[in-house]
Amino acid sequence: MTLVNTMPHVSSRRELHSGWSLSATAGPVPDSMGALAAVPAVVPGCVHVDLLAAGLIPDPYLDDNEALLAWIGLVDWTYTTTFEWSPDGHERHDLVFDGLDTVATVRVNGRVMLEAANQHRSYRIDLRDVLMPGANMIEVAFRSPIKYANAQSLEFGARPRPYPLPYEAIRKSAANFGWDWGIATYTSGIWRAVRLESWSVARIAEARFAAAPAGEGGRVDIALTIERADATKALSARASVAGTATEIPVAGDRASVTVEAADVDRWWPVGHGEQPLYAASVALRAGDQVLDEVTRRIGFRTIAWDTAPDADGTPFTLVVNDRPIFVKGVNWIPDDALPVRVDRARYERRLRQAVAANLNLVRVWGGGIYEADDFYELCDELGLLTWQDFLFACAAYPEEEPLRGQIEAEARENIVRLSSHASLVLLTGNNENLWGHEDWGWKTSLDGKSWGAYYYHELFPQLVSELAPHLPYSPGSPFSPGGEHPNAESHGTMHLWEQWNRRDYLTYAEHRPRFVAEFGWQGPPTWSTLVRSVSDAPLTPESPGMIVHQKAMEGNTKLTNGLLPHFRVPADMESWHWAMQLNQAHAVRFALEHFRASAPHTMGAVIWQLNDCWPVTSWAAIDGDERLKPLWHAIKNAFAPRAVSVQPRDEGLAAVLSNDSADDWSGELVVRRISFDGSELAAQRVAFSVAPWGSATVGIDATVTTPGDAAAELIVADAGERGFRFFTEPRDSVLAAAELSFETAVVAGGTEVRVTASNLVRDLSLLVDKADEAAFTEDGLVTLLPGETATFTVRHEGPIDPASLISERVVRTANELVAR
Repeated sequence: MTLVNTMPHVSSRRELHSGWSLSATAGPVPDSMGALAAVPAVVPGCVHVDLLAAGLIPDPYLDDNEALLAWIGLVDWTYTTTFEWSPDGHERHDLVFDGLDTVATVRVNGRVMLEAANQHRSYRIDLRDVLMPGANMIEVAFRSPIKYANAQSLEFGARPRPYPLPYEAIRKSAANFGWDWGIATYTSGIWRAVRLESWSVARIAEARFAAAPAGEGGRVDIALTIERADATKALSARASVAGTATEIPVAGDRASVTVEAADVDRWWPVGHGEQPLYAASVALRAGDQVLDEVTRRIGFRTIAWDTAPDADGTPFTLVVNDRPIFVKGVNWIPDDALPVRVDRARYERRLRQAVAANLNLVRVWGGGIYEADDFYELCDELGLLTWQDFLFACAAYPEEEPLRGQIEAEARENIVRLSSHASLVLLTGNNENLWGHEDWGWKTSLDGKSWGAYYYHELFPQLVSELAPHLPYSPGSPFSPGGEHPNAESHGTMHLWEQWNRRDYLTYAEHRPRFVAEFGWQGPPTWSTLVRSVSDAPLTPESPGMIVHQKAMEGNTKLTNGLLPHFRVPADMESWHWAMQLNQAHAVRFALEHFRASAPHTMGAVIWQLNDCWPVTSWAAIDGDERLKPLWHAIKNAFAPRAVSVQPRDEGLAAVLSNDSADDWSGELVVRRISFDGSELAAQRVAFSVAPWGSATVGIDATVTTPGDAAAELIVADAGERGFRFFTEPRDSVLAAAELSFETAVVAGGTEVRVTASNLVRDLSLLVDKADEAAFTEDGLVTLLPGETATFTVRHEGPIDPASLISERVVRTANELVAR
C-alpha cells in the first residue's frame, strides 16, 4: 500500500543572500581598474559597497572622490549566484526580490523571468517552470541608471527639474542623482532582501490592518487578499488581536473581519503619553494546517488634521485622540547615500537622537526612499509621528506608461505596507511640485505635457481611500486645502526658503504660517567629521574639498551674507567653523521660538533637516558621521516641554510661556532688564498659570523693555525656565571675552564638566569631538549670567584627559566672536 499525504505543506522562506558575485559587463570602467574581474558581492547591497570591500575604489565620501567614481553610474553591472534545490512537494516556488535598484533583467537558469525598473517596489517571480533539481543560477543584470534615465527622458520629453539629470524619468530615489546637500552616487544593486518562497494551496498576498479606539477598548479592521495555487481547496482564516481571536470567512480571494479588543490603551505621540503596542495576526488555513501567517504590532489612536476654515484662513492642526498637537517636527532624508548600510541599530540611534531633541514628528521627504520596516516600527515604539511623502520631489513627472503603471504598483504596495503603523499620521502626494507648477515657470516649459497632477489629485487619493481610508492624505507639501496658492501663508502648510536664500533670519518674524513644513539654515558638520572627509592643506572655507562638500547653490556666499548681520567673519578656520555652526543654531532657534509662540495660530514647525547622508555643509542637525551639531541643541532648547521666549507684540514685548506637558504650570514670572555685568536695571513680577498643552502671553512693562544702553543690556524672563532677548545683534554689543572657570569629575559613562562664568557668557558649548572623536554631550548653547554655573555631561567610552575637555578649542562661546 502507498500512503499519499493529502495535507498541504506549510510554506517555507529561504534567504538567497550568499554566494553572489559582481562584475562589470559594459560601460566606461577606468583603465586603472583593468578588466575588473568578478568580485564577491554582499546581498542586500550595492555596487559601491562591494567595490569598497574589494579595495577597488576609494571612499566616495572623502575629498573629491565623488567625481572620480561617477563612472560607476554609467556602467552595466551583473550579479550572479547559484543555489541548490530539490523538489519538496510544494506547488509553488517564488523568487521574491524586496528591492532592485533599479533597472534590471532577472534570468534564472538562463531564462529571462523579469524586467524591472522601479527601486521602490518588490517583485515576485513564479519559478515552477524553470527550477531544476540540483544547482540553479540567478543572474541580475543592471543597466546604467544614468543612461536609462536619459533615454526615458528622450522618450517622455524633457520636463522641468532643479538638477541636470532627469531623475523624474526613472523610479529611483531622486537624491541618488545628487541634491543640494547630497552626493551623487548613482547606485545599482540588489538593495533589499531576496528569497525563495515555497508554498502550496494558497498564501496571503496582502494583509491590511486598521486599528482604532472603540469605547474602553479597540477595534481592528482586517482585510486579506489571497493568492491560490489550488482553487479547489476550502480555506479558512483566524485573526488574533491582543489575545482576542476571531474566525474570518474566506470566499474566493478576499476575506475581511472586524476584531473587537477589550482593555487596550491608547497610543500617544512622545511627550503626550505612552505608546502601548499590541500583537495582531492573521493565519490562513486549509483544515487544521496553517498555510501562511502575517503578524503586525499595532496601536490604537485616532488621528485627524483640522482644516476647517476660520477667521484667519485655513488651519493645519494635527489632532490625536481628540487632543490638538503642536507638531515639533523635522525632515528626514536617507541616512546614508548608500542606503544599504543603514540597519536597525543605526535607525534607532538616529531616531533616539530625534526624541532627545524634543521632536515628535519625522517627515520622510519625497526625494528619498520608502524606508525599511525597521524605521516605522521604531517610530511606533518611540512615539515619533511619521509623515510619509510619496516619492516625488521638485520636478514635473510624466504620467505616461510605463511610468504610470510602475507608480501605481509602488503606491499600492507601500500604502499597504505602512498603513498599519500607529505612528503614521499623513500621506502626502509630493514635495513642492504643486508650488513648482504654480510659480517656477513650469507651465511655459511644459507646453502642455503632463506633470504629475493625475498622481496627486486622482490616483493617490483613490488608492488611499481604497487601501487605507483611516489615513489622512494631502496632495502636496506645501498645500492649501481650499484651493488657494499652494504656498499661501494663511492656508495649510507652507515652506519658507526666502530667509536662507535671500533674507536675514530675523525676517522669520514677519511670517505667521498656519503650519510650516520646511525651513532651515546651513552650517558645516562637526570639526572631526569635516577634517576626516576633507584633507585640504591648508583647509579654508573656499579650499577645493570644502567646495566639493558644499552642494548648495552659492552656499558659501549665503553663509557669509547670513552671518554678517550678526557676527563678523572670523579670520581663522576653526573660528569660522564655529561661527557658521552657531549662526545656523541661532537662525533656527529664532524661528522655532517665534512659531511656537504663535500657537494655536501656528500649530507646527518641521525643520529642514534632521540628518545627513554623507559629510557635508548642510541644513542638518546631525552630521553624516552621526555627530550632534550645535543646531541639535538649539532644537532641543526651543522645543523643551516648557519654554519661555520674549516676543514682539503689537503693544510692545511680551513673555510667551509654552506648556507642552500634562500638568498645569503656575508660579511667578520674573522679567528683568539687566546690564551685562549682572546689575538689575528694571524688573516686573507677575503671577502666571498655563494650562496643560497651552500657552500664556504676558505683556512686559515699558520700563523693562526700554534699554538705557542697548549694546550692554538684555531682558531675562524667568518662570523656572528662562528666555532671553538682547537689544542688539552680538556684533553690535559690548560682549566681552568669556571669563570661565572649570571643574571636572569622572561619572558613570563619561566626565562631568562644571563651568562657572564670571561675566555674561552667551551660547556656551563644548565641541567635545575635538577631544575625542567618539565623545558627545547633549548639553549645549547655554547662556550664563555672571556668577552662574552650568554642568555638562560628556559621554565617552575610554579614558580621556579632562584637560582636553576644557581647552580653548573645545570650549566655545559667542563671546569670542564679538570681543575685540
